Amino acid sequence: MKRLSILGSTGMIGRSTLDIVRRYPRRYKIAALAAGANFELLAEQIREFHPSFVSLRDKAAAERLEQRLVGRRPRVGFGPEGAEEAGGRDGVDLVVSAITGIAGLRPTLAAVRAGRRVALANKESMVAAGPILRREAARSGAVIIPVDSEHSGVFQCLAGLERDYVHKVILTASGGPFLDTPLRELGKKTVREALRHPRWKMGRKVTIDSATLMNKGLELIEARWLFDLDPARLGVLIHPQSIVHALVETIDGSVLAQMSATDMRIPIQYALTYPARAAAPVPALDLAAAARLDFRAVDERRFPLLGTARAAMIEGGAAPVVLNAANEAAVEAFLDGRIGFGGIADVVGAVMAAYRPAAVDGLESVFAVDRRARERARHIIERRS
Repeated sequence: MKRLSILGSTGMIGRSTLDIVRRYPRRYKIAALAAGANFELLAEQIREFHPSFVSLRDKAAAERLEQRLVGRRPRVGFGPEGAEEAGGRDGVDLVVSAITGIAGLRPTLAAVRAGRRVALANKESMVAAGPILRREAARSGAVIIPVDSEHSGVFQCLAGLERDYVHKVILTASGGPFLDTPLRELGKKTVREALRHPRWKMGRKVTIDSATLMNKGLELIEARWLFDLDPARLGVLIHPQSIVHALVETIDGSVLAQMSATDMRIPIQYALTYPARAAAPVPALDLAAAARLDFRAVDERRFPLLGTARAAMIEGGAAPVVLNAANEAAVEAFLDGRIGFGGIADVVGAVMAAYRPAAVDGLESVFAVDRRARERARHIIERRS
């Protein structure tokens, strides 16, 4: 039986992971759960799965959780320290890293340093600190298995394939809710419209990133470090059906594709069972019913942030940290109604334009760069507001 720690247990990835655990109660035991502010849902998860340790984002939420608990109680932590404890907890076999944003970096690093198998759904960790995570994994023996559907697809296509045989890796993107919206109307789109994704059910932040295609830019940077690929060998195609999740082109012209139904439980389950496989948690893919698979090149007039992210990937150093921080600040401002949809790309572009090359040689330097980029983004947002 595998003992699991789930970072971000009340989010979409965390809830989907617990659904898989629910299907296979003899295979998995929940040892620890870390969540944000949703103490009510966490209390329900505690009653069902009986972890020995849980953590919430702040002390107030942790105190309210403790007031709700009766009978058998786990130890309750809070703040960054609590999440890190959940990530590096003794006796855990596998850590599902699904805390959104840069907040997921420290607990993910704790899991890697502890030598755990890490099912990675927190792309921002690899974007901001890819070289650090790779170095620590090599030292500790940790294994990082991607959970994002696209990276899981690449991971599966690359299995047993010599890296010298790989010509190009292509991630697919649905194009989000505004794929065919006239360009002149994009800047006026509302939060409600941007959150109406046509294919995937995701958290608010990643859904907005899908609408701007920043999610794919971040995934390019993540793939660069996950699979140790030169940026020139990474590409993106629009694929509205979201059936083909990744393509790997080999040097002899063959193209390997990973396809599955549009349901995150499939890549999550594969990360839990790897290298084995288990019965699908959803109905099998019906290609006859799908009828067609469409692909098109990315129009960077519509999705300028993809080009911004690609430039940051090529630049390296602190550039991806700055990119991620500026985007998190801009998306938060959009969700709060302080800037319009078009302002997201404007804010990120302005912060990146002011960026000066810098090295990030450790975790503290990553967070120092992150803080400065957020401060600049907030200043730009205040001026726009």
